[in-house]
Amino acid sequence: MAEKIFMIALSPTMKKGKITKWRVNQGDTIKEGQIICDVETDKTTMEYESMNEGTILKIIVNSGERASVGQTIAIVGEENENIQEILDELKDEIKENNKSEKTKTEKIIEEKDTNNINTKQNNEDGSHIKISPLAKKIAKLNNIDIKKIKGSGPNGRIIKKDIEEFKDKKTSFFKNDGEDKIIEISDKRRIIAERLSESKFTSPHYYLKVSVNMENILNTRKEMNKKGEKVSLNSYLIKIASQAILKHKIINSSWNDENIIEYSNIDIGIAVAQKDGLITPIIRQTQFKGIKDIDTELKQLIEKAKDGSLEPEEYTNSTFTISNLGSFGIEEFTAIINPPGSAILAIGSINEKPIVENGEIKIKPIMKMTLSCDHRLIDGASGAEFLKYLKDIIENPFKMLY
Repeated sequence: MAEKIFMIALSPTMKKGKITKWRVNQGDTIKEGQIICDVETDKTTMEYESMNEGTILKIIVNSGERASVGQTIAIVGEENENIQEILDELKDEIKENNKSEKTKTEKIIEEKDTNNINTKQNNEDGSHIKISPLAKKIAKLNNIDIKKIKGSGPNGRIIKKDIEEFKDKKTSFFKNDGEDKIIEISDKRRIIAERLSESKFTSPHYYLKVSVNMENILNTRKEMNKKGEKVSLNSYLIKIASQAILKHKIINSSWNDENIIEYSNIDIGIAVAQKDGLITPIIRQTQFKGIKDIDTELKQLIEKAKDGSLEPEEYTNSTFTISNLGSFGIEEFTAIINPPGSAILAIGSINEKPIVENGEIKIKPIMKMTLSCDHRLIDGASGAEFLKYLKDIIENPFKMLY
């Protein structure tokens, strides 16, 4: 008997998915557990494993199209089985989806229709000024009075060339031959926008900043690297932050309206930039791991993040986050808290700066750290104590021993 294949939630926050590629065609026989298509979720691209067996009788959602979780994407059954009854059932579903998901082409057509309606403007003698939608848009962007322009198009219609020639006459300092580019928002970008907006607008952020002398950590890392054990600075920071959190557990907690959740494990996410967004692979239970173990795991996760193959459990629900823009030359910045965590540490670049030490001016490698805190559960003094202790053990790593 024919069955529907539904779009399923391939990540905890996924509401819609885009089928980037079907790996089977109509008429192909599939087995349970077989990969039948690739789906772009809000975080990454996932392989869709079939839970059905039989022949693909109809593909409902084609490659490049999106479907809501629970929406039918294909029909599977016995070869040559009549599926008209299911197709009739799907008419309403498809119609509803089309309502909410206007295609880019439809939007463009709609926009053009709107522009055409608005192209009617009168000359001083009361006759209509004929102007193309694009010419009108350019004129509007540049505050050009189209009554002053004589059109060179059919029946005196003002076209793009007329506007640009008028602009050239008006000023020789500005010329723009380009057109605005409309970029479709991916599910990933949409979810990033929603989550960070929700965090920024619901969590009362405040920020604390310190400058840290990185000399001891850099020397330790240099000695380790001489032995061929190249460990990233982020791995040191993850481990040291984990040790600081052990003494300041409120930093590793979540606001839950009715209560505060203080986590027993310290799961630290590290922000990684992708071509189409941002993702935070997570090192779990950092309190039990050494720096080398953290470094090995971090490198594997970053590689998976870059090729889009992270599994949901590898990037969801970190309890604390580190974002490092130092490699981009950014000296300092403030970051938005990554839910469900309540704090995020922003790391800047390391630069040589003069400091006063024992009454003498010395040049030291200085790094700035900014801690963003949710004021609902982390008070200013609590955040300050954590950041002060973190700075102290970065500058004096032996203090982690007691």
